[in-house]
Amino acid sequence: MALKIRLARGGAKKRPYYRIVVADARSPRDGRFIDRIGSYDPLKAKDDPARITLDAEKAKEWIAKGAQPTDRVLRFLDAAGVAPRAARNNPAKGQPGKKAQERAAERAAAAAAAAAAAAEAAPAEA
Repeated sequence: MALKIRLARGGAKKRPYYRIVVADARSPRDGRFIDRIGSYDPLKAKDDPARITLDAEKAKEWIAKGAQPTDRVLRFLDAAGVAPRAARNNPAKGQPGKKAQERAAERAAAAAAAAAAAAEAAPAEA
């Protein structure tokens, strides 16, 4: 049985509250879970200690049993010092796409042609 440590949403509409749970990977997000190991309240201030409550010992036990945390929960576990999170690096993420690069090259070529035309016309008038 594949186990996940993930968030289960609760709370009212536009007032989210999440429980950090261990559940079977096949069960629905807010459905049946095996164990509750903490909670996350995104409406609280980032520096509020009650924003994330986590039972680190239970989390370590479940990870030892093979439970895989989701990306968001892994951030919480890393901040608590339970499980290290590998640093991610995607240097190509901020670059424009292929079409945008082509358009930029066309604009640069047009600007260079206009500057050359203006340079030729300026000495002729003088």
